[in-house]
Amino acid sequence: MNDNCLLELKQVSKTFSGVKALQGVDLKIRAGKIHALAGENGAGKSTLMKIIMGVYQPDAHTGEMRFEGEVIQHASPQHAQDLGIGIIYQEFSLIPHMTVYENIFLGRELRKKTGLLDKKAMRTKAIKLLNGLNMDINPDLKVFELSIAQQQFVEIAKAISLKVKILILDEPTAPLTPVEVESLFVLMRNLRSKGVGMVFISHHLEEIFEIADEMTCLRDGQTVGYKEIKDLDMTELIRMMVGRDVSQTFPINDVPVDYNSEPLLSVKSIQRANYMPKVSFDLYPGEILGIAGLVGAGRSELVRAITGADSTKEKVLEINGESVTIKSPKDALDLGIGLLPEDRKNQGLILDFSVEYNVVINTLQSSLNNLRTIKRSSLSQRTKVQIDALKIKTPSERTVVKQLSGGNQQKVVIGKWLSTKCKILIFDEPTRGIDVGAKAEIYDLMRGLTKKGMGIIMISSELPEVVGISDRVMVMRKDDIVATLKDDEITPDRIMEYAAGTKGGNNAE
Repeated sequence: MNDNCLLELKQVSKTFSGVKALQGVDLKIRAGKIHALAGENGAGKSTLMKIIMGVYQPDAHTGEMRFEGEVIQHASPQHAQDLGIGIIYQEFSLIPHMTVYENIFLGRELRKKTGLLDKKAMRTKAIKLLNGLNMDINPDLKVFELSIAQQQFVEIAKAISLKVKILILDEPTAPLTPVEVESLFVLMRNLRSKGVGMVFISHHLEEIFEIADEMTCLRDGQTVGYKEIKDLDMTELIRMMVGRDVSQTFPINDVPVDYNSEPLLSVKSIQRANYMPKVSFDLYPGEILGIAGLVGAGRSELVRAITGADSTKEKVLEINGESVTIKSPKDALDLGIGLLPEDRKNQGLILDFSVEYNVVINTLQSSLNNLRTIKRSSLSQRTKVQIDALKIKTPSERTVVKQLSGGNQQKVVIGKWLSTKCKILIFDEPTRGIDVGAKAEIYDLMRGLTKKGMGIIMISSELPEVVGISDRVMVMRKDDIVATLKDDEITPDRIMEYAAGTKGGNNAE
């Protein structure tokens, strides 16, 4: 095995307030190799990356780090950067109203002898850099004018301009379309061919097998295994991550949906704008109704229109056979409909507030007594009910939500809606950014809710998820429902044929 090692960590540990976040972790990053770092949320991946970047210092007198054979002690992120270590975080650090080339040279601008900015030189160097990375991006565009994928490529170009030897990519594919992911992988392969060592973190396990050369797995803050990708399969990777076999990811629905019963929700007609088609569908008690389609098909827009988050040209709805009017999300809430948005961090949670506040926020008004006050003990008790029911891993109900893992944050969003006694829940990308073990818990939770008679509408871009958990699947294309599939009709190939327009819609129930 080629051991062209750039960075090596041996027995590195990190303790926060007496709690071991990392314990004896080993990691080796080699030149010209893409090294996947796998592990569930809370396994210690982010802590380890922050130690590499000099954001955190490892515990004193434990382990060591070597860069190109020399023992190092990071004093700051600047030191890591000086060594040639760069990181692309999930939250970009670009300035939206500055140009691409200005962002690339931000903080180390080129200047003329007079001291004035040499914009021409920066622009010329930016073009050369972008072309060298096969990036077709106009350097004069403002960052806010770029797609998410293009912004990510600019971040990478910025890191490469610093002559990085190691590039860490933390969940780089999370906001990207499949086409954009492939473009990113082409770029990563290009960097690999130039000798750059990369750390790749992704919850999409299939991507690890597609792009990585080797993998280190963390569990509970410890290294549980290293493998070359050619010697690894999906089953073994999952077992390493969660410490158990998760072969049965999707729970079986042993309570068949009664499609002869009265629909829980009946969308008789909904039209978002004059130029858009009118669509209709039903959701039945005990059903998980999946909505599939390519990016831009109108899936999220449809459910936002139903719940009153977006305006409509026409909307005719019935709940349990009764006509209802929904003009706002509050109307939807009052009628027992909850929407768990795709962007849970910005739309579903108040990250700087406690678990308790987030769980009870939708019921605060109804909790007021005659004196217009609320008993704190009552809110605490209601929160504990949801923590226990959903198995939310949190030190206490007073813990700030942003300190929780992605899977537990999603459970808090679910708890918020369950505390309102909703009978209809709409999940938009319910497991995005969640590790494989937490995904299985979310699936079990969803199926458990339907067994209590609730109805769930689920939007997902992950075909295995749509196929595995849905009782029926609506396929959308160009804001229209082009097919409704059930039973043996629900296959990845059939869904994609309708979504891509290569097969005519049947709208069959």
